[in-house]
Amino acid sequence: MKNITIQISKETKEKISSFGIKGESYDTILNRMCSFAFKEQLRKFLLSSEGTISIEDAIKEVNKRWPK
Repeated sequence: MKNITIQISKETKEKISSFGIKGESYDTILNRMCSFAFKEQLRKFLLSSEGTISIEDAIKEVNKRWPK
């Protein structure tokens, strides 16, 4: 793996360090943080009710389209 250098403030470096344990690399810390963030985004997406309708409304819609 090829390494690169990024510029961050001392404050940001200290914040990142607070998520790690002694001897852990910034790469490891940041990868763990990204993994957590991706999982949290997926959880929010899966639990979102945006674009959904209630069961009652769905039943009404079905009954309109396919009356008995």
